[in-house]
Amino acid sequence: MIGTRIKLARKKAGLSLRDLSEALGGKVSAQAIGKYERGEMVPSSGVMLALCKTLNVSLSYLIDTQGIELTGVDFRTKANTTAKDRAQVETDVIEWIERYLQIERILELNSSEWESPVDPPRMLEAVEEAEALADDVRNKWNLGRDPIPSMTELLEEKGLKVLIEDLPKRVSGFTCLVKRTGNDPPLPVVVVNRGGTLERRRLTLAHELAHRLIDPEHLTEREAEKAANYFAGSFLMPRDHLEQEIGRHRNHLGYKELIDLKRLYRVSGAALLVRLENIGIINKSALTYAFQSVARGWRTKEPMELENEGERGQREKPWRFERLCYRALAEGLISLTKAAELLRSPIDEVEEGLKGPEQPHADHC
Repeated sequence: MIGTRIKLARKKAGLSLRDLSEALGGKVSAQAIGKYERGEMVPSSGVMLALCKTLNVSLSYLIDTQGIELTGVDFRTKANTTAKDRAQVETDVIEWIERYLQIERILELNSSEWESPVDPPRMLEAVEEAEALADDVRNKWNLGRDPIPSMTELLEEKGLKVLIEDLPKRVSGFTCLVKRTGNDPPLPVVVVNRGGTLERRRLTLAHELAHRLIDPEHLTEREAEKAANYFAGSFLMPRDHLEQEIGRHRNHLGYKELIDLKRLYRVSGAALLVRLENIGIINKSALTYAFQSVARGWRTKEPMELENEGERGQREKPWRFERLCYRALAEGLISLTKAAELLRSPIDEVEEGLKGPEQPHADHC
């Protein structure tokens, strides 16, 4: 596995074998690096440290004591993504999941299963059947019919690992499986683009959840994507709740009403309109007219964003990993240094997170 990690980190850095050899100051030849990557040779400890420094990865990442491997990584939107882009994302996810599993082991938490509401994945004969699947998931998870306050918190509560990461601009997110050594089943991970709006991230999380629940055997790739989108709209905006808020049939929609509705469901304005057309509250003509008038430009620019552009990724963050680290620290199961290493944060910042901000001393004169 060391060879696989070296190759992935090299691609992340955008280096050829020769480039890496030169970056190492000629300490190792390109041929030797190739042998490391193919598993034909094992680098010495000195070379390992030099590789870590040059490739900007941790030693634990290269050593790979947990035998972690990502499988089923599929950006789906492959336009404008390079091998370097994909390698960077895979490397970051692997490093993060290794730290995540480390803290779960320390706390003796079971990370082997997630609470899947559908087992096995549901076969769909038509895209529209994703609506019933979304209703079944809500019922199974006892969510009721109200809007979901935080998609991130919900998925983490059900055992999915969620990471907000810098992804190529045109990639909203992806789901993959973390394969481990031994008999532990693969862990599902959902990664969403930090650069997307909060509205887009919520839809992406619901979309990627759908890919874990739908068996695409009877669907084309395009139909599977449409089914995942249909599920996301249904899951975040249940039909009966929408009909109660907006009515069963509408001919016209005003700007302020649409903005209030998108804020209520915390979804994009465009997704809201498409959902209204999908369930027959408006017809195709009304949808087209809306995008030509009151919702002009909404397909490319989100109106009245829930999160300012300079704050992208700050709301509905995945907090579970950080919370577990502070739990272990408070219980004395890990040291302050180890917590800082796991959290990738300065020690003084982690100490403040444990003890709270320093209070000014009272002046006793």
